[in-house]
Amino acid sequence: MAATLPILLPGENATARMAEADSAASEGKVAPRLRSFRDFYAFEQHVATCRAQRGQEMVPAWYEVPVFYFSNPDSLVGDGAEVCAPAECEELDYELELGLVIGRAGRDISVEEAWNHVLGFTIVNDLSARDLQRREMKVGLGPAKGKDFATAVGPRIVPLDSLRDRIGDDDRLDLEMVARVDGQELSRGNARSMYFSWSQLIAHASRDATLYPGDLLGSGTVGTGCILELRPENTGGWLTPGRVVELEVERLGTLTTHIVDRP
Repeated sequence: MAATLPILLPGENATARMAEADSAASEGKVAPRLRSFRDFYAFEQHVATCRAQRGQEMVPAWYEVPVFYFSNPDSLVGDGAEVCAPAECEELDYELELGLVIGRAGRDISVEEAWNHVLGFTIVNDLSARDLQRREMKVGLGPAKGKDFATAVGPRIVPLDSLRDRIGDDDRLDLEMVARVDGQELSRGNARSMYFSWSQLIAHASRDATLYPGDLLGSGTVGTGCILELRPENTGGWLTPGRVVELEVERLGTLTTHIVDRP
C-alpha cells in the first residue's frame, strides 16, 4: 500500500498527530495543517438534478466559471467523528466529495502548472442541513448555517504521486466513489465525471489570491452523492441519530461519520 499522510485539523496537537504518520514522514513528506476550505460545485449531474427538483433549468453561467464558496475550517472533523444536526435542522444530509490538499504555495497558478502545487487527495463529507440551507439560499448570497457546523475529512491524505496513474488526458481523476448509510449503498459515481478539471479549479482559486500548503479544495458533490438528489423517500429518510455514513473512494479509503443526538 502506498504511503499516506495524517490529516491535521485546525486546533489539533500537531505533535500527537504526527506520531501517527507512516513511512511518508520519514521521507520528509509532512502534511500541513488544514487551514482553509473552498468547496466547488464541479459535477454537472448533481447541479442539474438539484435544480430540476426546484423546477429550475441549468444557469448558463455555471458552465463559464467553476464557482465555490468558503466554508469554516474550524468546523472540520476527522474520520470516525460523532456529528449531530445543528439547531432547528430536521433534514441532515451527507455529500460525497473529493478533497485536494495544496502542498506548494502559489498565486495566479496556470492550468499547466497546477499539478505542481498539489500535495494529495482525501475524502470530504460536506454535511448539510437542507432545511436551513433552503431558507438561507432564498436570499441569494450562499450557504451559511446550513453548512457551518461540521465537515468530515479523511481518513488520510494520499499523495499525488500515488494517484498519477489515474489522471487522464483530460486532467480528471478516474476513481470510483461510493456512499453507504448503515451499510446500504445509496450513492455511486466516478470522479472523472467532473465538468471542470482539477487544474481549472486550482487556477481559478489562485486567481489574485495565494494558495498555501494546507488549503483544502472540495470537488463538490458527485452525481447521486447525497440524499437531496436521491430523495429521502428513496433512501430511508434524512440522517438521524444512530445512523452511520461511510464514504469510500477508490485508492483513498473510507471516511466514517457517526450521527448522534444533540448534547
